Amino acid sequence: MVPSLLFEIMMIVFLGIGSQWVAWRYRLPAIVVMSVTGLLIGPIFGLINPEQDFGPLYSPLISVAVAIILFEGSLNLSFRELRGIGKPVFRISTVGAFIAWILGSLTAHYIAGLSWAVSFVIGGLFIVTGPTVIMPLLRQSKLKARPAKILKWEGIIVDPIGALLAVFAFEIITFITADNPDPSQLLLFFAASLFAIILGWALGRGLGWMFETGHVPEFLKSSAVVVVVILCFTVADEIMHETGLLSVTAMGITLANMGISSISDMRHFKENISVLLTSTIFIMLTASLEMETILHVFSPNIIGYVLLMMFAVRPLSIFLSTIGTGLSFNEKALLGWIAPRGIVALTVSGYFATVLADAGYEDASILTTLTFALVFFTVLAHGFSIGWLAKKLNLSMEGNPGALIVGSNPFTVELAKSLTKAKIPAIIVDASWEHLSLARKAGVPTFHGDMLSEQTEYHLDTIPYDYMLALTSGRSFNSLVCTTFLPEYGRTNVFKVSPYTQFDNGYSSGVVSKVGGRILFDKKFLLEDLNKKVESGFVVRQTTLTEQYNLEAYKKDKDPSTVFLYLVKPSGQLKFFSEEMRTVPVSGDTIVSLTPPSKEKSKIQAKLDNNRNSNQ
Repeated sequence: MVPSLLFEIMMIVFLGIGSQWVAWRYRLPAIVVMSVTGLLIGPIFGLINPEQDFGPLYSPLISVAVAIILFEGSLNLSFRELRGIGKPVFRISTVGAFIAWILGSLTAHYIAGLSWAVSFVIGGLFIVTGPTVIMPLLRQSKLKARPAKILKWEGIIVDPIGALLAVFAFEIITFITADNPDPSQLLLFFAASLFAIILGWALGRGLGWMFETGHVPEFLKSSAVVVVVILCFTVADEIMHETGLLSVTAMGITLANMGISSISDMRHFKENISVLLTSTIFIMLTASLEMETILHVFSPNIIGYVLLMMFAVRPLSIFLSTIGTGLSFNEKALLGWIAPRGIVALTVSGYFATVLADAGYEDASILTTLTFALVFFTVLAHGFSIGWLAKKLNLSMEGNPGALIVGSNPFTVELAKSLTKAKIPAIIVDASWEHLSLARKAGVPTFHGDMLSEQTEYHLDTIPYDYMLALTSGRSFNSLVCTTFLPEYGRTNVFKVSPYTQFDNGYSSGVVSKVGGRILFDKKFLLEDLNKKVESGFVVRQTTLTEQYNLEAYKKDKDPSTVFLYLVKPSGQLKFFSEEMRTVPVSGDTIVSLTPPSKEKSKIQAKLDNNRNSNQ
């Protein structure tokens, strides 16, 4: 029984998101899982063939999806990020891209055996990396800020440049080999590229102005962005093939640097769309490959070409282009290794395989095989090696999951000290220098700034912190912080102190208890109570459970006023206690709690208090 098109679409979307979940659950490179899944359901078992089944809709769907993904990536390209990395980003995107083009073309000719014409077209295309493959790797590897930003900027900026280089090379070849060369074709290429940039800028400025002046209601903003992105891409691409990618990149960068107040909402929506599209497009592309193409990948000339591209062309282009940029050897080594190819390479190479074959270049028939080989091997090699290499080069922020604490007060200072003692990264953020003085005196890492401020977003490195705890005296502010950062941290990783107001023997909830993050510890422990406990001598203690001394025994020994804070698994995993989340400690776990001082210490403290009162 042949599955219906509706069933096939459902299968592609389900397997795409399922691949993302498997990758997250077992800490595998998502692009590797998606590629393997597509190969299994496509050429290996022959369950589907999207290119055949979708017919004439296949290419437009892929192109529009790539445009949206590239736009979403460019929405994150704020020029403020370029402080300290502007020079290497510029060099890699220009000089490095040119070197990679020339070296890649020479490799394609002498190793893969392609003609000069086809070699220069494919050499230009293969300088791309792209957000579809770079972003999942960056989320997985937790690189330090500088190399991560450079890879992100390169992936997004060079994507349209690579496609344009391939078009440019093809136009040059057509011009040189023509019986009656027409210079107007070259002029049209440059004019179309310039028009694409201007179109993207104009649509970005226009859309941003309409958002800021209230000409577009909130409920239509996300939809309007998607429609304008598709418009921007289609208009530019109709004039000159592949300039649409340049146009949507220009539009995204324009919007990202206009300071629009609602840009974060757009970014979250676009990121969700981008994850969905990336998952489905990778499945569609790999499932559409022919078995003959996959078997041809293991030809000696193709393997040799891929190895030289990975181990010679990429490292040389990075090391030569970054001379005098201030990058360390370790950073250059990492950048010189990480260059996975993705969706743009697969889609554009398919277009040029057809165009070059129609122009009489018979060797263009292996472009699809060559592209798939480079994509698959780079995705596989870089996906599994980026985390390991980053650790070896000391460029990884990998470690125990940290906690970003909003609000400086006696309790949060003790909490941060205990986390640091457990070798868990912790930082306290507060807009008040006076409040932060408590943390600074205790030697706790701090950041001065409003957590909801755009400046804090740009200057505070949040990579080491997997959890956010809102522990200020402002209940509404805590809920607002949690609501703002829910999309970034995840619903299970954002917490706030109890927002309840105690009265008689019960608690009044109020609206702030219904929004934002989960309630830390227990709803009966208000921030005022926690601060009073610390000021009265309560101390943070660690207790490791064993088979003999289990959770039940621990609960019997503990004082009723004890506050369970968090537990640390033997693997280093951190879990905060919350009545809204079931956290069950087992043997080997270390429970960290805020406990009353010992009786002897309490007597001494009481005596000191009495002496102080009598002296007064």
